[in-house]
Amino acid sequence: MDQHVPDGCRREVFKQALWGAGILIAGVATQARAGTLKTDEDGLSLLPSAATSLADLHRRLRATPRRRDFKKVPMILQDEADWDHQALRELIRYAGAHKQVWDHTDLKGPWLNLMRNSLNVQVFSFKHADFLCVSATHGTAHWALYDAWVWDKYLSHLAPELATNTWIKSSAALHADPAAIEAVDGVYAPADNSIPALQARGVVFIACHNGIWELSGALLAKGINPDGLAHEQLAAELTNHLIPDVVLSPGVVGTLPELQQAGFQYAR
Repeated sequence: MDQHVPDGCRREVFKQALWGAGILIAGVATQARAGTLKTDEDGLSLLPSAATSLADLHRRLRATPRRRDFKKVPMILQDEADWDHQALRELIRYAGAHKQVWDHTDLKGPWLNLMRNSLNVQVFSFKHADFLCVSATHGTAHWALYDAWVWDKYLSHLAPELATNTWIKSSAALHADPAAIEAVDGVYAPADNSIPALQARGVVFIACHNGIWELSGALLAKGINPDGLAHEQLAAELTNHLIPDVVLSPGVVGTLPELQQAGFQYAR
């Protein structure tokens, strides 16, 4: 159904606003100079040129519908149309030999740094260009997967010490030459621990419907509900404001066994 497919122009405008058009353009230029990385029609990509299977996966993921026009959602998802089932199936079916799923729950923990380190070792040390790194995101870490609108309307009131979503802000390191692998302020260094940078390197972030439902309940319990929404409506609103390219699951802890059965190595 057409209502399940996001408008391409709207998605691209949002993506440009999130990462910044200047950064995307700079990324294209540096990749062209380096000759070892490639871009695609959606903007910045830091995939190694040898990562053909991983690049193909991301092309398929971009082609899958992501419904973000919910009016209400139930507590337990029983209909595949209520989550990104096609994108999740593509992940589970990834044929690459080297793939890892991280169980991330702590927003303030080192979760982005751990995935960056894992990528560096797999890609540059062990030469596994097609290594797929997945973040199974729930708990407070899931807050990083909401856009600025949700943070302004809800999360900044629930946790005033966290005024903005700094995890989705592009870093200056994305301007760096990607051929400079050892640069301490470059794209592979701790300076680039951000969700946009990791997504550009092929990391996929899985969102958790159960986490969305529970956050909605917490907001209701605290009276943070300016529009007077019902629980099902508030959960839908949060779902509609996940950041671009996130894959919505019916629940992360129940999806982890599916990924492990498909050969993903578990980490936390």
